[in-house]
Amino acid sequence: MAQFEEVSQKSKLHPKPEGLALQYGTAGFRTDAKHLDHIMFRMGLLATLRSKKTKSTIGVMVTASHNPEEDNGVKLIDPMGEMVTAVWEGYATQLANTEQDSLLKELKDIIEKEDIDMSEPASIYVGKDTRPSGASLSRAVLDGVSSLGGKTHDYGLVTTPQLHYMVCCCNTHGCYGSPTVEGYYQKLSQAFLQLTQNASNRTDDQKRLLVDGANGIGALKMREMEPFLRSKLQVVLSNDSSSGKLNHMCGADYVKVQQKAPQGMNMGVGECCCSFDGDADRIVYYYTDSKGCFHLLDGDKIATLISTYLKELLTQAGLNLQIAVVQTAYANGSSTRYLEDVMKVAVCCTKTGVKHLHHAAQEYDIGVYFEANGHGTVLFSKAAQKQIQELVKDPNTNDERKRAVKLLESTINLINQTVGDAISDMLVIETVLAIRGMSVQDWHAIYTDLPNRQLKVTVSDRRVIDTTDAERRAVTPEGLQDAIDSLVKKYKTARSFVRPSGTEDVVRVYAEADTQVHMIIMLIIYLNIFNLCDFGRSQCDISSSSSFLYLSCASFIWSSSASFLFLRASSSLCLF
Repeated sequence: MAQFEEVSQKSKLHPKPEGLALQYGTAGFRTDAKHLDHIMFRMGLLATLRSKKTKSTIGVMVTASHNPEEDNGVKLIDPMGEMVTAVWEGYATQLANTEQDSLLKELKDIIEKEDIDMSEPASIYVGKDTRPSGASLSRAVLDGVSSLGGKTHDYGLVTTPQLHYMVCCCNTHGCYGSPTVEGYYQKLSQAFLQLTQNASNRTDDQKRLLVDGANGIGALKMREMEPFLRSKLQVVLSNDSSSGKLNHMCGADYVKVQQKAPQGMNMGVGECCCSFDGDADRIVYYYTDSKGCFHLLDGDKIATLISTYLKELLTQAGLNLQIAVVQTAYANGSSTRYLEDVMKVAVCCTKTGVKHLHHAAQEYDIGVYFEANGHGTVLFSKAAQKQIQELVKDPNTNDERKRAVKLLESTINLINQTVGDAISDMLVIETVLAIRGMSVQDWHAIYTDLPNRQLKVTVSDRRVIDTTDAERRAVTPEGLQDAIDSLVKKYKTARSFVRPSGTEDVVRVYAEADTQVHMIIMLIIYLNIFNLCDFGRSQCDISSSSSFLYLSCASFIWSSSASFLFLRASSSLCLF
C-alpha cells in the first residue's frame, strides 16, 4: 500500500536507536529529549490509528511536565480529553520499542487487532510546552500523522490542560466550549467573574495572588489570560520565562519536595502564593508566617477546601447528590479524618496514578480528586449536571436554593473536568476563598497535617514487592507487612506503607505519625526493606514535609534466621 510506503520512507528520517527501550506510563513517554525523535514520529502514527478507530479527534501533547528542561515527553489524549486507554498504552510501548525493520509489521498488527478501517479520516490536535526541543519533536509528530494521511491542527505553545480541553470541545461539537485558546479563557473567566460577584467587600490585598510560573508554559498563558479577569484577580507573576530555566529551583514540584518558596519570588509575610508545574497541570499554595515559617497547602488541602465548599452548596440547594473525595495512600491521615468525621464526606482510596483517581471519581455524582502533588480536578456526572440545570430553571425555587444552585452551575463551568489544570484550579480556589471570606491562613487551619516522610530506594528489581488494598499493604516479600504492622502499632495515629514504582526500579516508602517519632519509623522500615528484599547496596532519596532527614547507612552485614534477613548497620540519623 502507498500509505505504508510513505511510513517506511519517513520513518528513515526518524530512526530508532538500537537497543533503546522505553515504557508508556501514566505520564506517557518521558526521558532525555535527544532519545525521543523516533518516539514522536511513532506516536503520530499511533494517534492517527486511534483517531480512525474512534472516529474522533485525538490529542498529542509534547511535554515532560515537571522534569528538567533537557527532558521532553509525549502523551496521547483520548476523545473526551481523558488519558488514552490501558490497551493503547500497551500499543504505544510496543510501537516505540519495535526495531526499525519491524515497524510496518507492528503497525499492521495493531490495525488488525483493532479492526481499523484505514479509509476513515483522522484528525489530530498537537501542542507543546516551552522546552527548546519541543519544536523539532512536534514536527516529528506531524510527520507521523501525515504519513498515514491524517490531518493536524498544530496549536503550538499551549498548556497540557488546554489541549485536553480543546480535544473535548471538538468531540462534543462545542457543547463543552469553543476549541480555541481564547475560548478556554472566555469560558473560565466568565465563570470566575460571575462567581466572585457573590464575594462582597473584597479588598485589593484579598485579590492579590503571587504566582510562580515555573519558567514554563503556564506563565505565558497566565499572562495572556490576565485581561480576561478584569482585575478581579491581581496576579503578580514570577518565574515568567523571561529568564531562568524551566522547573529549575521553581515550580510546584520543587516547592512540594523542598518545602520552601521558589527562587525568584519575593514573598511578604502572610501573602497568598501558588506555583504551577512546567506544563501547568499541577498547583500548590503556600505562605510564610510572621516567624518566617513556611506553610504548604498541597493537593490534600485543595481537595478538602473544594469538597467542603461543594458539600455546603449541595445542602443549601437541597440536592441529594453523592459527593466523594478520591485519595491515594499518600493522602495525609488528618485530611481523611477531617473529611469523614467532620464534613461527613465519603472518601475513596485508590492506587497511585491520575488515571486511577479519575476513573474512581467517575463513580460518584461529584468526584473530587487531587494527588498530594497538586494534580487533580472535580468530575460531575451527567445526571448531577442535569439536576443542577433543571433546578436553575425551576421558577418555584426559593432565593436561597436558587443562589446555591447558580453557584454550582458556574463552578462547573470554571472547572476543567478533563484533567488537572493549574489555571482552572487556581481560579476555583480563589473563588472559594473569596465566597467564604477566608484567608490562606484560615484555609491552612482547617486541619493540621500529621508529620510525615517519603523515602525513595533505588533497587535492582522493584517487582520483589507486590501490594494490595490500594497499595497500602505489601503482599510480598513474606514478612515485610508483618514487620511494618508491628512497628506502626507502637505509635499513635501512625501509618506506613511501601510500594514499587510503576516505571522505574525504585521502592517508595511513606510513614506518618503524631510526632517526629515517625522519622525513627521511617529509618526502621527502610532497613527492613533493605534486608527483607535483599536489594544489596541501594541509593535512597528522602522527601520531607516539615524538616529534613539525613540517613547514612554503612557496614551492612547480613545473616539469615528463618525467613528473615537481619541487618546490623552503623547508621547515623540527623534531624534539623
